[in-house]
Formats: sequence, structure tokens, C-alpha cells
Amino acid sequence: MPKVTVSPQLMSAIYQGYKTMFNAGLAMGDRFWTDLAMVVPSGDSQEVYGWLGQSTGFRKWIGDRIVQSLMSYDFTIKNEHYENTVGVNRDQIEDDKYGLLGVVFKQMGVDAQQHPDTLIWELIKAGTATLCYDKKPFFAADHPVSDAKGKNTPTANLTNEAGGKPFWYVADNSKVLKPVIWQTRKDYDFVRADAPTDSTVFMRNEAVYGIDARVNAGFGLWQLMQASNQDLTAANFKALRTRMRGIKADNGRPLTIKPTHIYVPTALESAAELLFNRDRIDGGSSNELYNAVKVVVCPYLD
Repeated sequence: MPKVTVSPQLMSAIYQGYKTMFNAGLAMGDRFWTDLAMVVPSGDSQEVYGWLGQSTGFRKWIGDRIVQSLMSYDFTIKNEHYENTVGVNRDQIEDDKYGLLGVVFKQMGVDAQQHPDTLIWELIKAGTATLCYDKKPFFAADHPVSDAKGKNTPTANLTNEAGGKPFWYVADNSKVLKPVIWQTRKDYDFVRADAPTDSTVFMRNEAVYGIDARVNAGFGLWQLMQASNQDLTAANFKALRTRMRGIKADNGRPLTIKPTHIYVPTALESAAELLFNRDRIDGGSSNELYNAVKVVVCPYLD
């Protein structure tokens, strides 16, 4: 087989081909985080969310306006740099074998597509120990909530029973703000170092292609998500839903929370579908919880 002439035009064509495969992979698969998280573009190495937990509201206009402060907290999410890089030996290019590697770059696209889910669900699973804006763990039994008179009432978004049963999570994803923040300083970008003057080509006879991003996940409003490791039963769900709907803002106003999604590991898939996806109970009486929430079976919770 004659040797391929490695020209700048060929390397550009190879890069474009690999990038096309990367983009194809990026469009594949399921995303489990998109309803749960609020996407926030970032313009710096970190962002401060001082307004989390603050509630605005109308009042009768008498005299001067009352300015409502939006910077009561110092909750910060730092952007982290992530990369995924592979090398292609130049011999493979000269031997016209580079086309066989397209599937590798398609998989790298899948990896990039799944990376937000990886970070977000790791955060959720660590939510009983990871602090949110009010200096309490995101899932806690004693979040401080003040009423209109300033009286503090410990408020729970966690039911944690002994026994090690799997957790399930109920969220209200209908609000402008969300339970989770997905922060992006630089989105996933496909880059190359394949010119003869690049150090990897000169030292190792290797063209290098990779993806890099500056992103991070952080907690948003704890009020919009509940965690429980009780048995997933109708009674336990109803009790959790009632507690969730009763959560108020710091000024005593109702937050009008309405659970929209339930996230379960695969071990609870059958229980969740029986509760929420069947209009009849055992083929007989109507199911009052039918379509009460959208069931999301999330493998990242396994």
C-alpha cells in the first residue's frame, strides 16, 4: 500500500472528520439533568450566588420604595477544568488507517454528553453532607426558615431512616430557579495539536486530539427538592409531598411548590411505575397518584 502524503490539507480534513464524529456522539444518549438544573453562563473563574434563598414580593406602595437586598449569602461555585485527550500515531495516518478511529471520537462525544450528569448526580448523592447557601447540607432536617416576624423554624427536605435503603428524590422543576445549578465558563470544545511543529508530533510522532471544558455543578434551592430513603409507598410519597408543599419563604409567604419529578435508582423502577404510571390499582380502582409526577429512572443513582 503506498504511503499517504501527510499534508496540512489532509490533517485539516482528518480533524474535521473527527470533529464531526465527536459532534455525532455529543447528540447521542439520554440526559437526566436538564429539567433539574438551571444553566448559568459564567464570566469568571467563579460565580457568587448571593441572591439564593432571597424572595421578592409585592407590597402596597406607600411613600418611598423599599429596596429588597439580593446579596445576603456568599455561596460560590468555582469553575473546574476538565479534559479528555487521545493520541493518533502519525504512522496510522501515513498508512491510511486514521478513518478506523472515528468511533473513538464518537465515544468521546458521548463522554462529553454524559459528563454533566456525572457531576450533578455525584453532587446529589453527596447532598446529605455537602453544604448549600444556608451553610446546612443541601438535604437536611433543619434548614433555617424565618417567618414574617423573624421567628426561625427548622425545616426539613430529608427523610433519612436507618437501614441503608436506596434514596429517592422528588423535585419541583417548574420554577425559574432550580434545585441544581450547572455553571459553564467554557463548554465542551474539540481541539487539536497535530501540526508538525507541535511538540507531541515532534517528540512522539503523535497527533493529539481532545476535549476540554470549564464547568461545574452546585446546589441551587433546597426548597425545591426532597430526599427520602423510606420505602417508596403511596403513604410515604404523600407525606413527603405535603411537607414539600408546605415550605415557605423567609418572609412567611408560600412558595407554591408543586412536585413535578421523582428520580429513582433502577432498584425502585418497578415501585415508581406502579405508583405513578398506572391508572388502575391491580386492574381495579383508579389510582389517585397516576401521573402525579414524572418518573425518571436514573442509572447515576445506582
